[in-house]
Amino acid sequence: MRNFLLGVFTTIVVALVGAGVLLLTLGTDADPVASPSTIVSPSPTATPSAPTSLEQGQTWLGALDLGSSEVLTDGGTFRDVVARGTGVTVSDKGITADRLDLEVTLPWASAAQQVGPGVELYAAGPGEAGLSRTVTVLGQDIPVRAAGIVRAEGGLLVIEPRTIDLRGPDWLDSVASAAARALVTIRQPVQGVPEGMRLTEVRVIDTGFRATLSGIDVTIAN
Repeated sequence: MRNFLLGVFTTIVVALVGAGVLLLTLGTDADPVASPSTIVSPSPTATPSAPTSLEQGQTWLGALDLGSSEVLTDGGTFRDVVARGTGVTVSDKGITADRLDLEVTLPWASAAQQVGPGVELYAAGPGEAGLSRTVTVLGQDIPVRAAGIVRAEGGLLVIEPRTIDLRGPDWLDSVASAAARALVTIRQPVQGVPEGMRLTEVRVIDTGFRATLSGIDVTIAN
C-alpha cells in the first residue's frame, strides 16, 4: 500500500491535535479553521455518527477536507489535490477513513512514468490524450504515435487509441497495426493512492489527467 497523502494528513492532523484544535463535524454549525497551508472545501453532506467510545490515543474526525498544491509519493507526483474524508480515525496504529474521496491532477510526466519507460503522454484534442513510444514489432523498433479517448472503466485509467501513426516502413503498416494498437492501449490503475481507491472519473486537461477517486474503509497510512 502506497502512503498517499501521508504527509498531508499526518502533518496537518498532528498539528491540529497538538494545538488542541480538531475539525470535528458533528452536526454543529461551527466554521472550519484553515491554516494558510490548507485548502478547505465544502464538507461532505453525510457525516457519520460519532463512536460511543475511543481507544486510548485515538482521535476521531467526523469530516475532514484537506488540500495540497502538490503531493509526492513513490508512485509519482500529484498536483492540486483535494481530499474529503468522513469517519477519519487517527491513532498510533495509523490513519483510516470510513470513506475517502480524492480529486487530483496526475501530470503527464507522472502518468507516463506509471505506464512504462520510454512513454510520452500529452493532450491531443478535446477529451483525447496522445501517446508516443517505441515498440518492437517483427524484430524492428518502430516509433509509434497514437491518440485516443480517455475514460475511467472498472476503476482503471483507459486510453484506447483512435488513430495510430507507425513511423516505419510502409509495408509494415498493415502487418504491425494490430500489434501496435495493443501496445499503445492503456488499461491500468492510478498508482500512488491508498489501496482500495478506485478511479471513478477522469478527464484530460492541459497539464495532465484530472482524476476523481473514491474508496470505502480506506487505510490512509499505517
